[in-house]
Amino acid sequence: MTGDRHYTIISADCHGGADLPDYRGYLPRRLHGPFDDWAREYRIPFDDLMGDEASQNWDHARRQRELEADGIVAEVVFPNTIPPFYPEPSLKVQMPGASEGDLELRWAGLRAHNRWLADFCSAAPGRRLGIVQIMLHDVDAAVAEVEWAAEAGMTAGVLLPGAPPGSGLEPLYSRVYDPLWRACEVAGLPVNHHSGSAVPPLGDQDIDKVMFMLEVTWWAHRSLWHLIFAGVLERHPDLQFVFTEQGTAWIPETLGTLDFFYSRMGSATGSQELEWGGSVVSQLSMRPSEYWARQCHVGSSFMRPAEAAMRHAVGVDKIMWGSDYPHKESSYPFSHEALRLSFAGIDPVEVQQMLGGNAARLFGFDLDALGEVAARVGPTHREINRPLGAEEIPIGAGRCPAFAGLTS
Repeated sequence: MTGDRHYTIISADCHGGADLPDYRGYLPRRLHGPFDDWAREYRIPFDDLMGDEASQNWDHARRQRELEADGIVAEVVFPNTIPPFYPEPSLKVQMPGASEGDLELRWAGLRAHNRWLADFCSAAPGRRLGIVQIMLHDVDAAVAEVEWAAEAGMTAGVLLPGAPPGSGLEPLYSRVYDPLWRACEVAGLPVNHHSGSAVPPLGDQDIDKVMFMLEVTWWAHRSLWHLIFAGVLERHPDLQFVFTEQGTAWIPETLGTLDFFYSRMGSATGSQELEWGGSVVSQLSMRPSEYWARQCHVGSSFMRPAEAAMRHAVGVDKIMWGSDYPHKESSYPFSHEALRLSFAGIDPVEVQQMLGGNAARLFGFDLDALGEVAARVGPTHREINRPLGAEEIPIGAGRCPAFAGLTS
């Protein structure tokens, strides 16, 4: 019976990384001394990377056990821990180093993470795919890392760093990045842009952190119109972009706004839009919403009920659910309840697309092989189709945005 079938769930947004000392073996021998000096003095800034929860990032057996208990059979892994020679997690804008030597060390640190991640993924073949990190300060080096990623089978693609004002980087609409887009397209690797990496440098006061929370997703959304109006999607029609942990509800309104400006820039005689934008949109063959439909995807972490209701406006074939494991705001270990909350009453065919089918198609997971694991650990269609009562919301679930407004 249909209700007894199991969902094959792929989390398109998980995080991981090595325990800091374990990166040493992935660095060139000449950097072992500098690494030892750096590691000796470095103090990890986050409690969840030091306590009992820290090993969720690198403990293969623990990770498999906890994800399976949550009904998840495969994952896409974004970075989380501190790579060598970085002051903070790399999934955040890092100010350029004070010297070329600093940038060289950070590049080596990211390469170490990428090679560790390749090994970590190989411990769970077909069930774990990692996102490769690059820097934008040296486009040629970024291209070389993309080529390595393709050879290493890192089919989940590349993490695109942010380039906000104050970072010292060319904006993403600059033609200086054309070799990078070309390399990703040729390699068939998606370009992933995760929330958090595009915010300009802020201070350490509480009000600074509040501004971060209020604006973090907008700075990430910004890359969409940079890439569209710069002609990146026009010139590279096979290149795929993923916007992860940025919400989902923003997409229909944003696409409507972009289509409006596209139309004004192309036809509003005597307008400022046409004067400034006519030459830009003349290079585009489609409306922004059409580029979205052809080349864009959304990593919908801890998807809310209201977002699920907007799935057709976003594109059911574009949405990829994620648990955000092992972050504090993740749906783990309450993913079953979160899925019931958002997907009860929705056609199981659509639900399976959003919970795994779309991610499998984009990143290269084998759904048939994963189905064997799902038959053992995945929730059934009947289970997810049962609406979640308020009395069933677990204690502690309120830290996850999927349950926002439903818990105290």
